[in-house]
Amino acid sequence: MADEQAPRPGFETLAIHAAQDADPVTGAVITPLYLTSTYAQDAVGELRDRYDYSRSGNPTRDALEGCLAALEGGRRGFAFASGLAAEDTAIRALCQPGDHVVIPGDAYGGTYRLFARVLERWGLQFTTVDQRDLGAVRAAVRDDTRLIWCETPTNPLLAVADIEALARLAHSAGALLAVDNTFASPYLQQPLARGADLVMHSTTKYLGGHSDVVGGALVVTDDDLADRLAFHQNSMGAVAGAFDAWLVLRGVKTLAVRMDRHCDNAERIVAMLRAHDTVTQVFYPDSDPIAAKQMSRFGGMVSFRVAAGETGARRVCASTRVFTLAESLGGVESLIEHPAAMTHGSVAGTELEVPPDLVRLSVGIESCRDLVADLEQALA
Repeated sequence: MADEQAPRPGFETLAIHAAQDADPVTGAVITPLYLTSTYAQDAVGELRDRYDYSRSGNPTRDALEGCLAALEGGRRGFAFASGLAAEDTAIRALCQPGDHVVIPGDAYGGTYRLFARVLERWGLQFTTVDQRDLGAVRAAVRDDTRLIWCETPTNPLLAVADIEALARLAHSAGALLAVDNTFASPYLQQPLARGADLVMHSTTKYLGGHSDVVGGALVVTDDDLADRLAFHQNSMGAVAGAFDAWLVLRGVKTLAVRMDRHCDNAERIVAMLRAHDTVTQVFYPDSDPIAAKQMSRFGGMVSFRVAAGETGARRVCASTRVFTLAESLGGVESLIEHPAAMTHGSVAGTELEVPPDLVRLSVGIESCRDLVADLEQALA
């Protein structure tokens, strides 16, 4: 009788142990930091464990890539110097000049800038569309569409797209589906299991989790896609350095417990904002049926609009004491920002322009009582 397949380890176990065996020389339980650019060869062309130069491979980066692949349920992972470096490498690996890509109608400002000011000059064409509207996405797909780039939840309006439906639509058109999973993290959402071909992360955010590193990652299940990404990663060279990879790997170990606290705090803040008479609209996907289907919880990102317009939004951002006025997100500390003037300034005057009365929160893991009180005094 064949042995039954061992059950897949739980997420928390994978985060701590996947691709992170004890060091075979010393027994160190934490992956060593290999700060080396090159590796001694035993003879010409005879490498020790395939390593020759750290752009092409580094044991610390390999550990992070293996761990991220395990967390996303993929076969191979790739670590980069930033989220945008990962995104640019993926698009150039999967597309060629003349191809067409569909991106979200409220994409991250850096994504829009990459397409509009870099990739379009390379010869790539793109269309923005509300990806919640499958009819609109279907209408935007063309014969030369090679990729649907999905961001769910989106930044900063927290719109949720149906990953399974987009995957079916993309594949029926001979295209691929890539999902930016940064806001949800692999703890809350697993795009590959729902049909996506590629998952992208800014590891700067929740995966790193401590606002002390910049990085990006890609994860895939298909071996051919993995080989194409590996070639471009090595050829383009925007790899994660060993220390950056080590920091992200350290952060990943506590991802599950941090995300639980981020969600707990965000849910209480959302309840307060929805009841506040100066707040006109709150963006949080807890009531979205698609989010309920594909996310285990709804994350630590919250956006809201205020009755006093742009002046009021700027005043709220300037008045908090626990929330820090800063760009980025996903760290243990709570951040507040004005997207129109900060993270999404690059889309001003375009169809992706965000409302000037919008405030975005990255809810941290501090005492929720302190966070609620801080927002209440800032809104007063």
